[in-house]
Formats: sequence, C-alpha cells, structure tokens
Amino acid sequence: MTLGFSPCPNDTFIFYAMLHGKVDCKGIQFSPVIEDVETLNRRAVNGELDITKLSYAAYSYTRDHYSLLHSGSALGRNCGPLLISKRKIALDEIAGCSVAMPGRLTTANFLFNIFFKNHGDLWEMVFSEIEDAVLNETADLGVIIHENRFTYQKKGLQKVADLGEMWEAQTQSPIPLGGIFIRKSFPPDQSEIINKIIRSSVKYALTHFEEALKFVKEYSQEMDEEVIWQHIRLYVNEFTIDLGSEGLRAVELFYKYFRQPKNSLDPIPF
Repeated sequence: MTLGFSPCPNDTFIFYAMLHGKVDCKGIQFSPVIEDVETLNRRAVNGELDITKLSYAAYSYTRDHYSLLHSGSALGRNCGPLLISKRKIALDEIAGCSVAMPGRLTTANFLFNIFFKNHGDLWEMVFSEIEDAVLNETADLGVIIHENRFTYQKKGLQKVADLGEMWEAQTQSPIPLGGIFIRKSFPPDQSEIINKIIRSSVKYALTHFEEALKFVKEYSQEMDEEVIWQHIRLYVNEFTIDLGSEGLRAVELFYKYFRQPKNSLDPIPF
C-alpha cells in the first residue's frame, strides 16, 4: 500500500516503526511516498495514494476519495502556523503586503484567509523556502509551518501573528492541522487495521525516541536535535495516538467554519 507523508519530524517519527518492522503490520507492505504536504494534498485530489497525510483544509477537496483515520493526526493547541516578517508590520498594513504561503490547500492558507482576507500577492512555495523568501524580500510576509516556527527568530525574522492562537481565541478549540486519510475503496475492517498499526507505530516511537531519531534526521530540514525534539513534542500528542471525542469535535468545528461561504476557498484552487 502506498503511504504518503511529509519529511517533517512528526511524520517521520510517527511512521518510523511501521516502516522498519518494529510493530506488527499484519502482513501489509507499506511503500513510502515522501513529499511536501502541498504535493500530497494535490495528489490526493486525484486519489493517487492509498494512505496519505493531508492538510485538514485539503480534505474538503478529496472527500470523494478518502476517509479520516483516527490515529496519526497533527492537532493541538499552541501549534498553529505563524505569520512572520522581516520588518515590523502592523496588522492593518497586511492588506498591502505580499505573502509567501506553503500551498493553497494547506490549513495555513485557510487560517490566513479567515483572519486576513485582504492582502497583496500570494506566492506559493515549499514551506522550507518561506523564511528565505521573506529575508530576501521576495515576499513581505510569510506563513510558516513545521520546523520553521522554531528557527525564524534566529534568522532575524519576527512574528506578526499566531494564526493558531487566533483560531483558539475565536473557537475555544484546538486546531486541526493535518490528518492521515485512507482510500474509501478499502473496506472498514481494513481501515481499522491500518488505524491500529499507526497507533502502535506512534506508541513505539514515543518509547524509543533515540532509535527513531536517525530516520527522522534523514529527512528533516533542520538538523539541530533540540529543534527536532521540540517539533516532535509539539505535534505528536494524545490526539496523534487517537483523536478521541475532543479531537473529533475539533475536526467537526473546523469543517463547520470551512463550509461557511465567507471562509471558503476556490472550488479547485489550482
């Protein structure tokens, strides 16, 4: 089965055990497809992968093909995308600013457009290029995700807004960032088997941090081990093991907002 996920530390950490024979995979062979999250989002629109990481915002465009698994999600508090700049920019200046974005189908783009509908040109790029784009003044602002929330200040960049914090203040709910989805063509019992395998893989990694680190570092954009551990500790949590009732309510609320006409993105935004 093809298994799509990003090179970010939380994803490689989650899937380490099931890709290296550390947990019982019930005879299932997984073929990893490691891509930037926006690439995975777009491939999912065409139903290309059996199991894949997706931005929660992208699921609205892929729901004909995929169903949500309850294990493997990046969902929580104080972990949302950050809006950053090189120079000090006030919130009322954003309407005239260009913005570097990690993809139109990302949750980051959805959140930015909820809170800042008026802005200048939007430039799509791989998430790891956004800090440099802002430093080089290719864009006035950047929306950063993944490891970059731990590195931007060291590069002389500053926070303009915390989109996750704004979401939590408005909804009193944790923010669903990305989840693991499986083709609807697989029967429910197969989906539940995959769920259990992912859950076992997460639990194994949580008790074998150092063992998982080598695999994580093969793909991480940031090699500083402390940054990697900060990333994993932030994005791998109780909701990653299982969404549970609170996580599912957060996902439901997210899509309630997504379906509101004032918040919706283009039907197929590329």
